[in-house]
Amino acid sequence: MNNHDISKYCNSLTTYSRRLTREVQVGNIPLGGQNPIRIQSMTTVDTMDTKGSVAQVMRMVDAGCEYVRITAPSVRDAENLREIKKSLQNLGVDIPLIADIHFTPNAAEVAARIIEKVRINPGNYADKKKFQQLEYTDGEYEAELQRIREKFTPLVNICKEYGTALRIGTNHGSLSDRIMSRYGDTPMGMVESALEFLRICDDLNYHDIVLSMKASNPKVMVQAYRLLVNRMEEEGMQPYPLHLGVTEAGEAEDGRIKSAVGIGALLEDGLGDTIRVSLTEEPEKEVPVAKSLALRYENRDGHVPISSIDKSPLNPFEFARRRTQPLGSFGGLQVPVVIADLRGIKTFSEEDLKCVGLSYSTQSGEFSRSDRAADFIFTSEESLSFSLPQNVGEIVDYSLWVKDKERGNWFPCLEIGACSMKTVLHSELNFITADLPGMDEQKWEFLKAGTNLVIMLKTSNKHAMPEMRRFFFELINRNIQIPVVISANYSNTGIDDLMLYVSTDVGGLLVDGLGDGVMLSVDDPDVLAGDSGSYTSLNDLSFGVLQAAGARITKTEYISCPSCGRTLFDLQEATARIRERTGHLKGLKIGIMGCIVNGPGEMADADYGYVGSGKGKITLYRGQEVVRRGVPEAEAVDRLIEIIKEDGKWVEKN
Repeated sequence: MNNHDISKYCNSLTTYSRRLTREVQVGNIPLGGQNPIRIQSMTTVDTMDTKGSVAQVMRMVDAGCEYVRITAPSVRDAENLREIKKSLQNLGVDIPLIADIHFTPNAAEVAARIIEKVRINPGNYADKKKFQQLEYTDGEYEAELQRIREKFTPLVNICKEYGTALRIGTNHGSLSDRIMSRYGDTPMGMVESALEFLRICDDLNYHDIVLSMKASNPKVMVQAYRLLVNRMEEEGMQPYPLHLGVTEAGEAEDGRIKSAVGIGALLEDGLGDTIRVSLTEEPEKEVPVAKSLALRYENRDGHVPISSIDKSPLNPFEFARRRTQPLGSFGGLQVPVVIADLRGIKTFSEEDLKCVGLSYSTQSGEFSRSDRAADFIFTSEESLSFSLPQNVGEIVDYSLWVKDKERGNWFPCLEIGACSMKTVLHSELNFITADLPGMDEQKWEFLKAGTNLVIMLKTSNKHAMPEMRRFFFELINRNIQIPVVISANYSNTGIDDLMLYVSTDVGGLLVDGLGDGVMLSVDDPDVLAGDSGSYTSLNDLSFGVLQAAGARITKTEYISCPSCGRTLFDLQEATARIRERTGHLKGLKIGIMGCIVNGPGEMADADYGYVGSGKGKITLYRGQEVVRRGVPEAEAVDRLIEIIKEDGKWVEKN
């Protein structure tokens, strides 16, 4: 087992400590250093629509946005940033503006003279992406770097002259063919793509720089940011601030969950100086989500101390699931299990289990399972007056289990403090509740010697995820291969914040390969209130976090961009239509992209793609391959379904 020096990518894995970065002035609002985590978003209207852009910016400002990004796909669009800025100033609004640049260095050079910050994508600023397999000799590779330097240097000099900040923003899906040829579609490729440009800035003594490593896959995104910090540290570079975001996250709950899994995991590491949550919704709706994620860390100081660790048994730059011994449906290579905590319901009928995906037919007298049905339910004493289906287990308190040890398909749960080598346990499966502060050598030895055990890992620490992660580290270091259920309980938390907190705490563990099951619960009567709908929300949230973390796929996944001035059709409407027609295709990934900039690249993981290629025209993809070009938008969803059917991946709705 290799141990990894955590100082190379974060300050601490057990005490919340935000990485101290260089302060970068962005207009009148500084970023990084000791400043708060800044909130930003991006307009979605045509940049040439000055009035529409200003109105949208005003809504974003009212929502709490501190920076606003606007696409500038051409010199003409870049020039119009002056009019947008002037109109805002006439309204008394002096919010810093950021120009978003792809492919057009001349537009970046114009924008850098007008507004406060420019974002470039190193994958397409002076490089190329034609999805070609190319081989470069060392000499050819170096010649390409020199060509990039010549293209990029004028922008750097303008930024120095005008005091303009610069974001070097790598996207996982738009790595150049040159980078792909040497590093592949990897976090290392993402990092090296940015470092090539950053080294030029360093050589030119320009340091007003922000960096980002965005991906639609939270695991890739988290690994890339950590590796970026590691590489900057190794090369002795300044600690430049980080812009966090999961690109093309999608809409509604799925988009929020996926964003929080990636962004939250990095915030827990103390990384991140500004946040943009990318949702396929109006931009002002992104702002409260980002604010909620950031606000959670303003009061993190003073948490219950966690035993420190200098070396991590995990490789923070590569995914590997923790090795466990399989036990029933837990551990090994099996997908994580979902447990529904129904102890808050004292009595219920068969029909009430629909809240956790188990539908009962009074005609047949049998249950059927949805794709998102709980695998186990945890019940209170004498809550069930009927038998569960054979493929669903029941967990009960130990005191109830010992009264009827022979009853089939139900299993005991007890605190580790109540366990000893002489404790009578179930011959197949036992749930042991434990937390890090309650452990001592005797309890670790019990776990090490135990068989037929699953740990129900809990915490009451407000620094919750790091305390649970520290428990996992101890298991790994002691070579205890018992499966672990992440048992996360929340108090005084509304449903919107609950979604983000669970995604951070549970998702942050899952993206590092930790966790063999999930059980969520809340104490708040105003959240549960005995309403089975709240149990449905918790069950759906469990599966949503597992899907976002790539740990268990139970429904169609949509990789959809948040729209911008480049978008060639109504993304929200198109996403809704595609979701309505294909939402039953379990496990399929469909990319829905507004234009070619974020199209084929950001769909790197998608099975199929729906990309705007002109006004009212759609190009359809199978993976990275163009299948049909210039399809009229009115026909495009039908043509997409035809392709899915041709591949034998279509099933009819039940």
